[in-house]
Amino acid sequence: MFSDRNFCFLPLKAEIRHMCSFLLVYIPVLALGIPLNAIAFWVFCCKIKRWTETKVYMINLIVADTFLLFTLPFLLYFTEYIHPIDWLCLTIQSIYFINMPMSIFVITLIAIDRYIAIKFPLKAKILRSPLKSASACGFLWIAMITYSISYCTHRSNKEVFCFRKQSLLPKYSSLFYSICGYFIPLGIVMFCSVQVIRCLKKKMATCPHETKLFQKAVQIVSVNLCVFAICFSPFHIAVLLRFAVEAAGACSLMPGVITYIKVSACLANCNCCLDAFCYYFAAKEFPEFSSMFPKHMDKKGLMLT
Repeated sequence: MFSDRNFCFLPLKAEIRHMCSFLLVYIPVLALGIPLNAIAFWVFCCKIKRWTETKVYMINLIVADTFLLFTLPFLLYFTEYIHPIDWLCLTIQSIYFINMPMSIFVITLIAIDRYIAIKFPLKAKILRSPLKSASACGFLWIAMITYSISYCTHRSNKEVFCFRKQSLLPKYSSLFYSICGYFIPLGIVMFCSVQVIRCLKKKMATCPHETKLFQKAVQIVSVNLCVFAICFSPFHIAVLLRFAVEAAGACSLMPGVITYIKVSACLANCNCCLDAFCYYFAAKEFPEFSSMFPKHMDKKGLMLT
């Protein structure tokens, strides 16, 4: 490994050795993610006819997860074999880098929408609508696609091989990416989730006959928050750690940091399978979905996701 005061260099072998770990994670992710997302897309688009805020958010989340699943075989190939940066590489990189921020922001919108619906039920009729949800998601797609294309194009001017970052210069854009792209949304999701849980617990005291229903709702909110934090926090902590190591010029620590980034990225990408729980709980609130499994579905529901 070459190093000087302001520059680190990562050999290609440090990237290649993670291939076995990728296969162990991404093959099951593909095997589970493709059918789960296909079923979810079929349910929300074909079986559920009524358009609601929940349906809009779920479809956008499914599309984001599908983009990730589409790029994983290419990611495995580009990791195993050295591939130059060309139009195919730039296309796959652009699609791949859309998924995580798009998923994070859509989940954040879901948390805000849930908070408004539970905390301010009267104002919710004015603040919430499927059209407003679709407009917000449309704005996010435009912003994320623009960001991803510009990021990958800028990166292609400094790198030689696809998905193989070798020059490890500190980037302040990494700080911006993690703080604005995750930690601020995490704070919003945590705030909204805690407020919703508090509101539901108050309703338990005033409506004891609905206690079981509200307990299920609290569990759904809690599980969604935990999955969000567990999947995405390690990767963005790793991004901040990499920036600190690069800024300090501590090249000897870089192989360990890169390994941590690869492992945490695998965990973050597993979210496209774990989102299936979100789809299930959301679909349960629609009569069309409940009628598909009349013997197993509850008759009562509380719109949360």
